[in-house]
Amino acid sequence: MSPRSASVNEELRRRSRERLLQAAVELVSERGYEATTLGDIADRAGSARGLVSYYFPGKRRLVQSAVHRLMHGTLAEALEREPLTEDGRERMARAIDAILGLARDQPVLMRQHMAGILQAEGFVQCPEQQRLSQLLRDTVARHGSEDVEADYAMLRALLMGAVFAALVPGVPMSVPVLRAELFKRYRLDWELGIPSDTEAASDGTCDRDLSRFFATGAAPECGPEARTAQPK
Repeated sequence: MSPRSASVNEELRRRSRERLLQAAVELVSERGYEATTLGDIADRAGSARGLVSYYFPGKRRLVQSAVHRLMHGTLAEALEREPLTEDGRERMARAIDAILGLARDQPVLMRQHMAGILQAEGFVQCPEQQRLSQLLRDTVARHGSEDVEADYAMLRALLMGAVFAALVPGVPMSVPVLRAELFKRYRLDWELGIPSDTEAASDGTCDRDLSRFFATGAAPECGPEARTAQPK
């Protein structure tokens, strides 16, 4: 049998890393950060335990990369959903709703993420974070920014602050209130973005399955085409 090509090996490594990221997101969501071990993550991913340390220097870095991957996937999905739009105000509204939606739908995971990046050397500009930041930069540019770097930093700070406020134990602020403040800040109409009633209109299967955000080759089929293909 001939040896695998370099491109095939690279694809296998990429999928292996993605499986670890997906497993980290799933387990921290289910059990919390402290109760999740690197061994648990490797087992869930179907990977050798040594592969975790090959790709990541530790659990905190792995989880942070995994959450940034999830945030990037969630944001990209929101920006690319039908109907596609180039309108800067609509794209800003979708971006805000996407990140606030994670605080609402993944509170355990996002609370841990916020706590982690406040640790010394906690914020790491991993590849996943860089892809997320590029999408946010593009969002502020399309919104009409004349200083993309400054406005990106402000948007990031406002979104992080809103997520933090939504997740404070005992005294959380409601997501609609936070949404209203952010929409006011960016002069967005309430009808823009991803209204919660639109999300509720689906059966929720794909919303709950986070595998679509990780390029493992095993993402579920979602959308109208998949629903049409299902047997009656």
